[in-house]
Amino acid sequence: MSQLLTNLRLAAGVAAAHLTDDPIMLYQQLTRRLPAKLVQPLAVLVGRLAPSGSTAMPVLLAALARGDSGDVRRRLSLALTATPTPDRAGALSDIATAAHCPDFADQFLSTAAPTARLQRASARKLWHDGALTSAVAAADNSGRGSRLQRARLTAEVSVLQNWTPVLAKQTFVPVPGRVLHLLTNSLPHTASGYAQRSHSILRAQQDAGWEVLAATRIGYPVQVGKLFAKRVDVVDGVTYQRLLPAKLAATADARLQQQAEELLSLALVFKPSVLHTTTHFVNGLVVRAVAEALGIPWVYEVRGQLADTWASTRAPAARDSEKYRLFQHREAEVMRDANLVVTLGEAMKTNIMALGVSSDKILISPNAVGGRFLQEPADTATARRELGLAQAGLYIGTVSSLVDYEGLDDLISAFALLAPKHPQLRLLIVGDGASRPALEQQVRALGLSERALFTGRVPRALAPVYHQALDVFVVPRKDLDVTRAVTPLKPVEALASARPVVGSNLPALREIIDDGGNGILVPAEDPPELANALSTLLSDARRRKDMGREGRRTVLRERTWAANAELLAERYAGLHHEHEENS
Repeated sequence: MSQLLTNLRLAAGVAAAHLTDDPIMLYQQLTRRLPAKLVQPLAVLVGRLAPSGSTAMPVLLAALARGDSGDVRRRLSLALTATPTPDRAGALSDIATAAHCPDFADQFLSTAAPTARLQRASARKLWHDGALTSAVAAADNSGRGSRLQRARLTAEVSVLQNWTPVLAKQTFVPVPGRVLHLLTNSLPHTASGYAQRSHSILRAQQDAGWEVLAATRIGYPVQVGKLFAKRVDVVDGVTYQRLLPAKLAATADARLQQQAEELLSLALVFKPSVLHTTTHFVNGLVVRAVAEALGIPWVYEVRGQLADTWASTRAPAARDSEKYRLFQHREAEVMRDANLVVTLGEAMKTNIMALGVSSDKILISPNAVGGRFLQEPADTATARRELGLAQAGLYIGTVSSLVDYEGLDDLISAFALLAPKHPQLRLLIVGDGASRPALEQQVRALGLSERALFTGRVPRALAPVYHQALDVFVVPRKDLDVTRAVTPLKPVEALASARPVVGSNLPALREIIDDGGNGILVPAEDPPELANALSTLLSDARRRKDMGREGRRTVLRERTWAANAELLAERYAGLHHEHEENS
């Protein structure tokens, strides 16, 4: 009961901060965390009942929730024909920013005389664009909400510039064979590829004889709505320690200092001989400070290019923005300071070396498989029967986070081209994310809802079964800097499931997909070419089987978590030797 009260207090503080700072963001987070079976029908009903000319806030919010970008833009355009009050202009600007309509946001901000609320909206828009100094300058210093916003933005700029946690040196004797990980999120509360990779690494290290402990970022998972979270979760024998104070510090720098102090206290009890963390750089700042206080080596695992991920949802000018530049600078700093940098593939290694990190300090630990994926996969009929899916016909689809850069809108467009020629074809999309409402709206608009299934999040144990239910796994990623470099986990699992993979012809995916061997590569963002490749495989069961067999054979030979753990253990041992020599 005491933990629940602590969690409620923590959640209330987080919600209050969001409500004051960015209410539209809070609304989006709530609608994404509530069951889609509840949110989507309600949002669709509001859209149907609302007059076509309505620009009322509930109507706009419903359009935003169901991902109907066309309706959002149409109603925002109508709202511009009237002269909104300053407060309404600020609210409309926030909706436009959230809907990725920056042109409308700018127009609303210019329609009224500045008020405190309008200036807060202006600061949010500038921050969204990456103009950090301008955002701080735009934040009014009058009124409690404005002062809180200015303090938050100022602190975040400081973290992006040169701030670092400060910890006192400790008298510390590490225990060999113990590793403490700091993670952004984890099972059982988050089922993303990030969480799955973390868990697989931890299990493999534990199986190899290491004592492992994982801590998650301060406030998680209460911050994402898990009010009944415990301080400790044990999943498959792996222990996850939560850092759950009753109250989070008010600004980003103070929260990271708070996190560093909590992690240091945990390390003094666990006594690790090495610390290991992952992107992005704030994790590295915390772990670097703790490692220096303890006098032990630390590892930074680069799993993505988060500055590029951020830029991928904005205009091309975002790559020239202040935020992008500072973000990249801090990432490079953390990589150079770490004793070892771990990454996913050759494309990412090349990018890391371009930031000044020497090749011999980088270890490639590719996305891999273990557990049920090592077992002989079931045939499609058996898998579909277990899942309660129609056993007849052909299924194409994916198991993925539903975000814009995954290119699932192109998969839906290709499915629409294939549907008339393949009447028994179905589309299966497993997972959840910010793009789900828009993708479901796209399917509805094409009249294909009865032949497409969006499962949402599924139990972890069923993920391999969904892979096996597919005839062809599809990775239609957009052509962006982040997708050219980052190798995803799910297609590796699909190959281990003996399913052919059709994916975008990008450098990172070429490290996984052997064109003509275990799958087919197609030009990115080209639905007709994607449809042609899929049609080729759908019409040739023997070729699908041969490709699946080749994919599974290669993955089991080259990509297992056990092999990764062995390589990592060797490098850990080398870190200790180097650290002793330098001490």
